Amino acid sequence: MALETNKPSFGVLDDVKVVYAAVELAAPKACDLMADWGADVTWLENTGAGDTIRDTAYVKQAERRNQRSVSMNYFSDEGKEILFKMLADADVFIEASKGGTWARKGITDEVLWEINPKLVIVHLSGFGQSGDPKMVKRAAYDLTVMAYSGYMSQNGTQEQPMNPGPYAGDYFNSLMIVSSTLAALHKANRTGKGESIDLAMYETLLAIGQYYLVDYLNEGILWPRPGARNQNLCGIGEYKCNDGFLGVCLYGVDQNKYFLETIGLGHLWGTEDIPEDTSGLWLSNPHAAEIEAAFEAYCLEHSKYEIEADFAAHRIAAQVVMEFEDLVKEEHLKLRDDFMDWETEDGKTFKGLGVFPKFQQTPGQVWRPMPKQGGDTADVLTKLGYTADQIAALNESGVVKVAE
Repeated sequence: MALETNKPSFGVLDDVKVVYAAVELAAPKACDLMADWGADVTWLENTGAGDTIRDTAYVKQAERRNQRSVSMNYFSDEGKEILFKMLADADVFIEASKGGTWARKGITDEVLWEINPKLVIVHLSGFGQSGDPKMVKRAAYDLTVMAYSGYMSQNGTQEQPMNPGPYAGDYFNSLMIVSSTLAALHKANRTGKGESIDLAMYETLLAIGQYYLVDYLNEGILWPRPGARNQNLCGIGEYKCNDGFLGVCLYGVDQNKYFLETIGLGHLWGTEDIPEDTSGLWLSNPHAAEIEAAFEAYCLEHSKYEIEADFAAHRIAAQVVMEFEDLVKEEHLKLRDDFMDWETEDGKTFKGLGVFPKFQQTPGQVWRPMPKQGGDTADVLTKLGYTADQIAALNESGVVKVAE
């Protein structure tokens, strides 16, 4: 199947051009989101094996749709020349590497701004572009920045911290990349002056994990790792029922009253320990262990669906813990068109997710599947003014890679 090379007009980012050089998850997922929202996104891959995402069976199709692939050695002299031509009319350039890598190769912010003064440049790294030299140059993955940031230490059990999955550290950073990029783009469009963003992955996780960190900073409080329950309150967490698991978030005066009555502890309501205006059943309450034990026993005697329906009717937030087989059958997801199919370059049907969020006036869309490595090299270079002979020579010398 021959892929369309001219992006159709759609989406809230229809006039935004993004170029990025990164592998796997954090930065590419950010660019995937912007591509779904209408941005014209070009993905720079090396001339070797390419993006390591290509080793995956399916997620590569989900997170590289709507993108062009140009395979090139962008640190070579000829590669730099191609890159500079690509960025001359781009709005955003995103690179992910150890801190200072691109500057050491001679591609500094100042060099790029000489070419394009309005360019928004995003440097994504594990530990930032400045600071302790041994940290700046340290390799980083989702798990290691989770460990460094203290976020991992807030998850798991008392016996062992655990990394939230799948790859939450990467995907949290995807959202930070998108938000900071669009904020800088707003400024660049307003002032005509570009911006450079030093986005350290661990700092995003510091920000996400500050809920309990600030308790420690201000009072030295160290809350225990919660396991499947909340560190502070009764009735919040994941509970085992007789047919699976239920997620519950209990809070509110009326909700607490009904909850206690339902699990057989209604006599505690309105007492000195649990007054009638109690909105949160704190673990510091002398009846906390009794309440948790009673609720655990109640759950084991009932269906997760029965409790979910009953609690929902009484304004208690509770949802069955959905497994994958539940998701694909869930009517709400079907009615919102959360799943969609599209055709891959080799003509197969791929099942994935739709475009989120849903822009009412200017919706996003899927206009092309993931291309082969270097599948757009010839087309992009042609549009930059390179002749067929020049492209063939660059391909022969290894500066670029043109897909067969």
